[in-house]
Amino acid sequence: MQRVAVLSLHTSPLAQPGSGDSGGMNVYVRELVSALAQAGVDCTTYTRASRPGLPEVVQVEPGHRVVHLPAGPFDLAKEDLPHVVDEFGDAVIDHLKNGPGADVVHANYWLSGLVAHRVKHELELPFVSTFHTLARVKAEGGDPEPAWRERAEAEIINCADAICVSCTEEESQFRRLYGNPQGRIEIVAPGVEHAFFAPGDKRGARHALGFGAGPMLLFVGRIQPLKGLDVAVRALAELRRPDACLVVVGGASGNEGSAEVARIGAIIDQLGVREQVRFVEPQPHHILSTYYRAADVVVVPSRSESFGLVALEAAACGIPVVASAVGGLLTLVDDGLTGYLVAGRNPSHFASRISSILNDPALAASMSVRAAERARRYTWSFAAARLRRVYTDLAVRELVACS
Repeated sequence: MQRVAVLSLHTSPLAQPGSGDSGGMNVYVRELVSALAQAGVDCTTYTRASRPGLPEVVQVEPGHRVVHLPAGPFDLAKEDLPHVVDEFGDAVIDHLKNGPGADVVHANYWLSGLVAHRVKHELELPFVSTFHTLARVKAEGGDPEPAWRERAEAEIINCADAICVSCTEEESQFRRLYGNPQGRIEIVAPGVEHAFFAPGDKRGARHALGFGAGPMLLFVGRIQPLKGLDVAVRALAELRRPDACLVVVGGASGNEGSAEVARIGAIIDQLGVREQVRFVEPQPHHILSTYYRAADVVVVPSRSESFGLVALEAAACGIPVVASAVGGLLTLVDDGLTGYLVAGRNPSHFASRISSILNDPALAASMSVRAAERARRYTWSFAAARLRRVYTDLAVRELVACS
């Protein structure tokens, strides 16, 4: 049986997505590791203990456990986590030496990549990295990261035996910005849990959530500048439809989160749409499907997006998506068929595309059918099967040597 050590230093896959530092990556790690375990891979996910009272080991299901390791004060901000990378690495290596062991280490995000780099050399294990976000990609979207993060990512890229990307667009972007790595680039597309995310009755969903019958736009995600909620609010105002509403499911995230919430509130008041915007606290993942089904359009105006799980989940529920033409969204949204892609960040352009869907029921219905069909290509079991092949292949290959 393959044994995989999955590293997720900065956020636990058991945490509630949509607030703090928890988001699509939490869903990705939890669902993918679950699929791997169900495929017969023994998985241990290592994460930092972020609050007191957490059990050291949580057995999620057979072959799938989460280990909380102490590393620094509980209430560390994400920006301070680089200071505890060595402490977390010590704990991971100690647990692997004295516990389940591993045949491969798989890091999620650059902080975990730094730890996995060390684990690779100290325990002589193949090293797989999934970055989820990269400094140069964020900089292109207008969110520059410190130079030391870029140097750390270069170190990881130089030593990883395999780098997982979500789609061909992300692979092209990676090669354009970073060149060809020493290790392999593997496309492992995330999935969606179709038992939860599937088309359903819009009227019933709205009744369950207490929403009215008017046009409903939906934004799902953490409230931080990167996610572009301001664009969604301004697009709502551009519609000039008092009967339309924007539902925002998510909470403040990161050091800029509280300031961004205040900024969005000021924009809402300035534009006079306070009565048309409804904020909803982060929801358990499986409950989100009801919000998707209640919506007419899901808006994803991110500055950058490696994949875009929200867009995939919305499509699986048969809801058209109007999204920024960036990153993995270019692969997920078939422009004009399952939704629209918008180049740039002009709210008027988003509003125009949203109006096209709201004003044409036949178009909306066609997009709904095509979106659900498109989303059926993505399953966690297929992603797990791809990863199993990667792990197996690396076990018999010579490992990349740091240059």
